[in-house]
Amino acid sequence: QVQLVESGGGLVQAGGSLRLSCAASGIIFSHYAMGWFRRAPGKDREFVAALSRGGGSTYDTDSVRGRFTISRDNAKNTMYLEMNSVKPEDTAVYYCAAELTTWRGRPTYWGQGTQVTVSS
Repeated sequence: QVQLVESGGGLVQAGGSLRLSCAASGIIFSHYAMGWFRRAPGKDREFVAALSRGGGSTYDTDSVRGRFTISRDNAKNTMYLEMNSVKPEDTAVYYCAAELTTWRGRPTYWGQGTQVTVSS
């Protein structure tokens, strides 16, 4: 049974930092490209960032570039999203996702999400 479990969400003040984690089980983690998406209240799901199986290639959306850093530790079957200089518009439920082999933006597996709320 595949499980992606996010953690690390919470309430943070604007300008602060937060680190999200995504722990994977039931898959060979190093075979999967991984990514983060988010859904803000009343909005569609939005791509945030992704990285390749080995972590050597990363992709992110303009709105988080320079503020968020995606990384992974294949020995721990875990992916991270370091969020710095957060803004109220970063408030959303953040989801991790896994796609076999190469990131194409069409992941197979999803986590349940973790809420991030940024206060102004």
